[in-house]
Amino acid sequence: MTLSNELIDSLLADYKKPEDLIGEHGILKQLTKRLMERALEVELAEHLGHSRHKPVVNPAGNTRNGKSKKTLKGEFGELPIEIPRDRHGSFEPQIIPKHQTRWNGFDDKILSLYARGMTVREIQAHLAEMYGRHRSLAHVDFIGHRCCYRRRQGMAIASA
Repeated sequence: MTLSNELIDSLLADYKKPEDLIGEHGILKQLTKRLMERALEVELAEHLGHSRHKPVVNPAGNTRNGKSKKTLKGEFGELPIEIPRDRHGSFEPQIIPKHQTRWNGFDDKILSLYARGMTVREIQAHLAEMYGRHRSLAHVDFIGHRCCYRRRQGMAIASA
């Protein structure tokens, strides 16, 4: 899929400074939110077998049942999104699985910095400089320890 220049131009119509693109209320954050919510709607329609306002075609009679709120935490800071629900509670979103609130890409960047030998304080300063978001030392340290724990678990399973 390619994006037309007209679409890009319309998105950038009010662009004046970098914050308009990557800031707290910037285009990227708004676009990410809209894309995520639309992808979830498509996933639910696929799960139910019918689009919104169309006749129910699944044998169980399962239909939409509103939305729940979730706040994702990741590269763009916090991103509040709405997750569609179904009456039977059988919808399992793929793009953002149930109970997941972190975007793996952000954690991967922290782990990459750990792997390069940066200290927790250096990583915290780097994240604040790059993303304008302060991450607590405990948060950065938690991600590093979680990775080490998972790696040890994987080694224990592999050697068993």
